[in-house]
Amino acid sequence: MKTVGHALTEGLRARGVEVVFGIPGVHTIELYRGLSGSGIRHITPRHEQGAGFMADGYARVSGKPGVAFVITGPGLTNTLTAMAQAKADSVPMLVISGVNRRDSLGQGLGLLHELPDQAGLVRALCPSFQVTGPEVLERCLNLAFAAMLSGRPGPVHIEVPTDVMGMEAVLAGAPVAVARGVPDVAEAAVALNRAKRVVILAGGGARAAGAGLRALATALDAPVVQTVNARGLRAGGLAVAASPSLDAVRGLIAGADQIVAIGTEFGPTDYDMYVRGGLPDMAGMIRVDICPLQLARHPAAVRICGDAGAVMAALLAQVVPRKSDGTGRAAATMAAARAEVAGLSDESLGQIALLEGLRDAVPGAIIVGDSTQPVYAGNLLYDHDRAGGWFNAATGFGALGFAPGAAVGAAVAAPDARVFCLIGDGGLQFSPAELRVAVDEGLDVTYVVWNNAGYGEIASAMRAANTEVIGCTPSPLGLEAFAAACGMGYVCIAPEVEALQAAVAARGPRLVEIRVY
Repeated sequence: MKTVGHALTEGLRARGVEVVFGIPGVHTIELYRGLSGSGIRHITPRHEQGAGFMADGYARVSGKPGVAFVITGPGLTNTLTAMAQAKADSVPMLVISGVNRRDSLGQGLGLLHELPDQAGLVRALCPSFQVTGPEVLERCLNLAFAAMLSGRPGPVHIEVPTDVMGMEAVLAGAPVAVARGVPDVAEAAVALNRAKRVVILAGGGARAAGAGLRALATALDAPVVQTVNARGLRAGGLAVAASPSLDAVRGLIAGADQIVAIGTEFGPTDYDMYVRGGLPDMAGMIRVDICPLQLARHPAAVRICGDAGAVMAALLAQVVPRKSDGTGRAAATMAAARAEVAGLSDESLGQIALLEGLRDAVPGAIIVGDSTQPVYAGNLLYDHDRAGGWFNAATGFGALGFAPGAAVGAAVAAPDARVFCLIGDGGLQFSPAELRVAVDEGLDVTYVVWNNAGYGEIASAMRAANTEVIGCTPSPLGLEAFAAACGMGYVCIAPEVEALQAAVAARGPRLVEIRVY
């Protein structure tokens, strides 16, 4: 007999799912029955939050939804933090959980893993669909994939009651295709053809359309300011891989006679990191976003709702190419931004030099960051060399412990790439067990641990606020012994570019400790 569990995995496979990250439990055994022979690879994290972070990293690198299987109750609540991170960064993630039998829901009977209203808890964050019977499974899958892939991506939840999982089911029909049209861009093209000094603001929504962004920027001779989630998009000499929180970048924006914002939500952690206000007036901008709600949140002269790649292709067909001073403006802005960062902190400039040394030593690598000092420095100013190859949890939702799991997901999605997990000693202790997953799966992940013996970034912020530093000195792990316990290689180095370049010559799974205390 083909059960709902079998039909679910068939439906996932038909929709292109190749990997699921999950921890089985008594409430999901029937869902796991269908995995055997399905062709879907299963990877076991050490915590359900890690499953979510792995699905996140996989989705960012592969461009396909990341999928997690978790149990009812605590399995799902453990995953909510990862789902919230995915929501903040527009990452498609499908979390499939069990839920107790239908006749017990909301009754308070004290069943194992019981929640008063599991779906209601999730709906505060994202869509949730319940498979109330075998006949609605296919509809739930179609709704879930439509929610992830049409409009702004994000997390989606499907729950399957335990009394439904083992029922006989047949999944018929092909997956529903998500169609996207191309909106009218004539008004925007007219405005761009009038402009002399265009500046493009590129966010994570442009990450999958690097070629189109490069072509449009070249035609408009427009510097491209990249937010954190757009870093690595190669724009030739037009790239401005520096935060719009910096005065140098704000000066470039203020000097434009036309701004084009593509796939960016104008979040404060990108545009006002120091919470000081003073952004240039951008009410006359052309704004492109796939989400109509986003378009309504900021003033704009022209709003275009559509896929970034399709809109840029349509604009490229209508704009008149020009030659001007775009590369000069971009280079001058980058130089001024570097000088500004040097004025803010010598330490930040040194950390940026480490990142640049790592990039130069291992071209085309993927660097997955946590909330740690070198990552904050890189978010201020760092030009990566691979589209989608620089991402971290130090903006938006800002979940500590994100990087170990996300790096595993990234390595699964891109097995031929070098993957580096850049994390602090404090953040590592949020999810240290996920390093063992890299060993189990034989993944080429190098964990680079910035060990300042505490929460150094928070301590600096407390000192800047003239507050006594309290709670910022948790003792670090003995990283050499920890690496040995995980079964991976280890080296300890000073925070020097040459030392880091030598340390990363060996492949992972491996741990490199940068000791700075």
